[in-house]
Amino acid sequence: VQLVESGGGLVQAGGSLRLYCVASVRPFTINNMGWYSQAPGKQRELVATIRRGGGRTKYADTGKGRFTISRDNPKNTIYLQMNSLKPEDTAVYYCNADILISDGEVDYWGQGTQVTVSA
Repeated sequence: VQLVESGGGLVQAGGSLRLYCVASVRPFTINNMGWYSQAPGKQRELVATIRRGGGRTKYADTGKGRFTISRDNPKNTIYLQMNSLKPEDTAVYYCNADILISDGEVDYWGQGTQVTVSA
């Protein structure tokens, strides 16, 4: 199983980025998915999660109103639309997925994509 993120980059404060994460698994075998961020010297923290059906989402307070998580189950893809970016959003953003297996689920992480927001 691989999770491959893309869409990161350098943007000025107030700008937008759209992050993508594609999972290389059989379609419809993914349960919850989410995005987490890790800034230098800090612990990895939740940005947003989305349930399998796509209807239930959860956001960290820092991203509410600015970030939107969505998913396309047939494509095994989740997205993170990031608007009104701030310098404090600078971090490596990691995709996370709970993959369903015969007797439960396994947690997987992507390699991360760098987001840098300049003042």
